[in-house]
Amino acid sequence: MPIKIQHDLPARTVLEEENVDLIISDQAVRQDIRPLRILLLNLMPKKKETEIQFARLLGNSPMQIELTLMMTASYTPRNTEAGYLRRYYRSLDDVREDYFDAILITGAPVETMPFEDVDYWDELAEIMDWSKTHCFRRLGICWGAQALLYHFHGIAKHRMNDKKFGIFNHRVEENTSRLMKGFTDNFPMPVSRYTENLRKEIEASGSIMVLADSAEAGPGMVRDSINGDLFILNHLEYDADTLAAEYNRDAEAGLATAIPANYYPDNDPGNTPVNYWRPFAFLLITNWIHDLYQDTPFDLTALGRS
Repeated sequence: MPIKIQHDLPARTVLEEENVDLIISDQAVRQDIRPLRILLLNLMPKKKETEIQFARLLGNSPMQIELTLMMTASYTPRNTEAGYLRRYYRSLDDVREDYFDAILITGAPVETMPFEDVDYWDELAEIMDWSKTHCFRRLGICWGAQALLYHFHGIAKHRMNDKKFGIFNHRVEENTSRLMKGFTDNFPMPVSRYTENLRKEIEASGSIMVLADSAEAGPGMVRDSINGDLFILNHLEYDADTLAAEYNRDAEAGLATAIPANYYPDNDPGNTPVNYWRPFAFLLITNWIHDLYQDTPFDLTALGRS
């Protein structure tokens, strides 16, 4: 939240130079506050687990968040009961006339497929296009980030020889934005993917800037410098046991997936993993909400008129 100060406070100049968010006293008197409306497009098979992971992070902010759950209508998930989906989830037709501060698009277990071969790609493309006039910003996670980068910026994903799997150190490359406030120079982030986005192609797009990069896993977090859309190519939202569940699932399926790097204590799957990336997950989403709050219009219907 911004700090309320007197308009002539001498410290104002220094604070503004450091990008500290301020609200001047006479502005505060006139300020209206409303909940931030977040649309969560949940493409993960285990809907309930994913809801909890993101609601936990979104709920860490002092801002009031109004969360709406969304799914695609053209694909019926097999891992969540139909009654639950009918009761709690909305489709594009249900929200088509609504407006949101942001849409959050999760990952999906389809990353090795060409985008156009995904069953619900046409619907997802329609949702992404709709979001440009009904959602102030977009936040993509893993495949959701890749889909947004591909659809709006033409940035391709590339298949790797082996699955990049584990906890990898990421270096902060842009530390002046609100999003990276409070981050240490290096921080851990869970990675679980078979594809990658190349830094040279990201930078060649023109407007996309790299916020965090890993020497081992490549770009981990990038942002559109024009509209503020955020693309997190990895999984800060993961619970402590999420990679373990994926590792055990792959092993049961007969896949030659290596033990997730830097994850199990002493690299022993018999040991219980520790979630040492969670503080950065809370910090990032709190910063993202703060950044969104500063920029989003009070009257969201203005999005449809712009």
